[in-house]
Amino acid sequence: MSVVDQAGSAPATSPYRRFVRELVTFGMVGTLGTLITFVGANLMRNWVGDGPLIGVVLPTMTATLVSYLLNRRWTFKDSGSDGSHREMAVFFALNGVGLVIQTLCMGFRTYSLHLNGALSYNVAMAAGTLLGAGFRYWSYRKWIFIPASV
Repeated sequence: MSVVDQAGSAPATSPYRRFVRELVTFGMVGTLGTLITFVGANLMRNWVGDGPLIGVVLPTMTATLVSYLLNRRWTFKDSGSDGSHREMAVFFALNGVGLVIQTLCMGFRTYSLHLNGALSYNVAMAAGTLLGAGFRYWSYRKWIFIPASV
C-alpha cells in the first residue's frame, strides 16, 4: 500500500532511492550485457577462431543493442528519454567509446603482455567491461538519460 500525501498523489521518490534503483537496474542490464559479451566472445574464440579483437567487437555490439532497449525502457524509464534517432546515435557512440576501452584492455593483454591463455583472456574482458561500464553509466546520465524536469 502506498503512502499518499494530502493532495491525494503519491510522494515523489527521493533522489537517493531513485539513484539506488537506477544503479541496481543498470547493474542487472549490465550483467546481461556482460553475459552476452563473454559468452559470445568465448564462443567466437573457441568455435569460429576469429582474432581476439573481432571476438570482442561483435558480441559487444549485440550486447549494446540489448542494453539500449533495456536501459531506455527500464533503468532510465523516468528520464526525459524520447527514443529519438539522436538519442540512439549518441547512445551507440558512447558505447563505441566503451568498446574502445574494452578493446584496449584486450589489445594490451594480447599485444603488449603477449598473453594468450583463457584466464588472461577473461581477466582482460572483465577489466575492460568494468572500466567500460563505469564510463557508460556516467555518460548515459550526463548526455542521454537526463532526469526529467520536475
